[in-house]
Amino acid sequence: MPDFPEHIQKLQPYVPGLAINALASELGISPDDIVKVASNENPLGPSVLAKMALAETPPEIALYPDNDSVELTAAIATFHNVPPEWIVVGSGSEAVLSMAAVSLLTHGRQTVYSQYSFQAFAGAAQRVGATAVVVPSSDFRVDLDGLLGKINEHTALVYIANPGNPTGTFIENEEIEGFLRHVPKNVVVLLDEAYYEYLPEHERSRSVEWVRDYPNLLLTRTFSKAYGLAGLRVGYGIAQPNVADMLRRVRAPFSVTRMAQIAAAAALNDTEFLAKTAEFNATGLTYLYESFDKLGLEYIRSHANFVLVKVGDGVQMSQHLNRRGVIVRPLKSYGLTEWIRISVGTPSENEQVIAALGKELA
Repeated sequence: MPDFPEHIQKLQPYVPGLAINALASELGISPDDIVKVASNENPLGPSVLAKMALAETPPEIALYPDNDSVELTAAIATFHNVPPEWIVVGSGSEAVLSMAAVSLLTHGRQTVYSQYSFQAFAGAAQRVGATAVVVPSSDFRVDLDGLLGKINEHTALVYIANPGNPTGTFIENEEIEGFLRHVPKNVVVLLDEAYYEYLPEHERSRSVEWVRDYPNLLLTRTFSKAYGLAGLRVGYGIAQPNVADMLRRVRAPFSVTRMAQIAAAAALNDTEFLAKTAEFNATGLTYLYESFDKLGLEYIRSHANFVLVKVGDGVQMSQHLNRRGVIVRPLKSYGLTEWIRISVGTPSENEQVIAALGKELA
């Protein structure tokens, strides 16, 4: 028998939301009759600019893509007004999280993050055999003082998601900036802002400016959520060259397809679509909150495009909802056995979800 390292044997594979076609086949119904609100995708789809760019571009699938994503990198750098060498493009922001883990962590090194942090980062840290120090989160919020208190001479990387997934909770800008001032300069802080575009203007951080002030800060963003490009897998990191260069050294070659690069570059400046997405999402959240109140369900108000709601047995409820053609995300793997995560869908999808949930609770 192959002798795998203990930290790999203990690793649990990442479990995504159930696929629509798989459930449709199981139930013997059309995929069109199923609502999937498990993966925090944009129900509006991609921006018109991204679709137009793809339609006008020959696929050229026999050729390797640009390994350095030069045009997309330049577009992102211009958008954020930073040098191109500060940008690291990857196959989704999860790829950048993995680059950070591979470049900074190993046996004997430590990463610190909050309870209920994004599983993809926790898995990336475990894959490289690092020690994970998990700070409790009794109110579903990140305890910044708790993170600071766990940093020691072995700590190489601190992970914070804002807004958080699966919690949807948010840390005020002043709190994060105060935290950054106290982190040792040899410890990298990874600030995951996958849901940044869903925040109202007054809550949006100065995170790109913080990268200028703190050479140990790595900021990540994605095109998978508000931009609606989840199927193309493209995200990016912003960091000063001392960090960004190391990430590029461990990045898998040709990891972002040519079509993904083209669509992302086009979508980047579609501010009208992003504004529509944020407004659409806020309306959907309000409907879900009002519906949960009527059903007498506890939930966590969200700053992202999903809601954490307490339903009793989360796995059992998700299975029952599946049988009604509704796919939600159970959170047993996070230790949240009584909760499910529901993404904001279209108005009709939201209504179908609430109707199915109401029937199960009746």
